[in-house]
Amino acid sequence: MEDELTLMAVHAHPDDEVLGTGGVLARAAAEGIRTVLVTCTNGDAGDDSGGLKPGDEGHDAAEVARRRLAELHESVQLLGITDLEVLGYRDSGMVGWATNEHPEAFANVPVDAAAGRLAALMEKYRPQVVVTYDENGGYGHPDHIQAHRITMAAAESTGIPDKLYHAAMPRSGVRRMFEYAVSSGIDLGFDPEEEIGDPAEFGTPDELITTVVDVSPYVDRKRKALQAHASQGENIFLLRLPEEIQELVFGSESFVRVHNRAGAPDREDDLFTALRPPTARS
Repeated sequence: MEDELTLMAVHAHPDDEVLGTGGVLARAAAEGIRTVLVTCTNGDAGDDSGGLKPGDEGHDAAEVARRRLAELHESVQLLGITDLEVLGYRDSGMVGWATNEHPEAFANVPVDAAAGRLAALMEKYRPQVVVTYDENGGYGHPDHIQAHRITMAAAESTGIPDKLYHAAMPRSGVRRMFEYAVSSGIDLGFDPEEEIGDPAEFGTPDELITTVVDVSPYVDRKRKALQAHASQGENIFLLRLPEEIQELVFGSESFVRVHNRAGAPDREDDLFTALRPPTARS
């Protein structure tokens, strides 16, 4: 019997599953495709219930992890994800945080060890399609970079996925979003140039994007899943954008395909192009 159509998304923290892949996960689940979310850390370097951040006196990392994992389970239900696997590594925190130095932080775990655990999950679920971050983790987060490394290593060692993608933020879309926020006087909660450099250079060059998936029917589900991660709400500036802009931002998801043995065309609008069984003819 042929393997069940399966999409596996490998993410670093609770809430990462929504932004770049919430739509494709919800769409695949609605189409009857098995959806597997692998979350690598417990998110314990997030804000705690008192708004304290790692390094602040009294920050309760264990409480943060419990709350964020509960939020993750709610998000999974809202998106219709069929299978959740949490690797349970310690959150490394943002670049430059003291949490980066902890020997058990995910970014410091030997790649072979973590990749071995992910490879076992690939063997278990046998996904035809795997999605993760690019080599820079999207924006340089140590845990995102580590998730990329272990995913690429696990895919290579198992040889299982037929197609492998890096989630992408089209540079043109990022630029339009920041321009709208500035012109509308929306407080992003951070200085774009301070946090990410020149917004015009942030994101993936449009010409590198191979796959754009229409997920507009799942925008509301995606928004609710993002809202489920309430403990990190102040860090998710997209929720502060007007709904009409959220509709545009959330309505499609883009990817760079980096592995293709399914014979899919150079440009596509479906992660499962060339993998779906032929339509039965009468």
